[in-house]
Amino acid sequence: MALTRDFKETVVFRVKNDPEFAQVLLNEAVTLFLSGDAETAKLVLRDLVNATVGFERLAEDIHKPSKSLHRMLSKAGNPTMESLSAIFAAITNFLKVNIKAVTTPLNDAHAFGRSLREA
Repeated sequence: MALTRDFKETVVFRVKNDPEFAQVLLNEAVTLFLSGDAETAKLVLRDLVNATVGFERLAEDIHKPSKSLHRMLSKAGNPTMESLSAIFAAITNFLKVNIKAVTTPLNDAHAFGRSLREA
């Protein structure tokens, strides 16, 4: 039987050995949040926290209990915008990156825009 690595361990290993992978995870978490898939975004963000700053240090950085952060970033968690903002700020600071949101048109965006103008 082949040995397999636990998913969390794999993410931690990949982030430690490929800093761009951490940026990809951060980008994915942000994109998911802004696209309305908060549930998946929280899980990606949780994996990113585990692989980078860690929950204990994050708790110190944003002045929230570690247990609360774990709950916030669980599937059923309900973090406030203030907490999410603080989490993203701590991670971007740790990774020494900035977040830049970009909007792109959907394939049918022109039809949507026309219907708004006609209304």
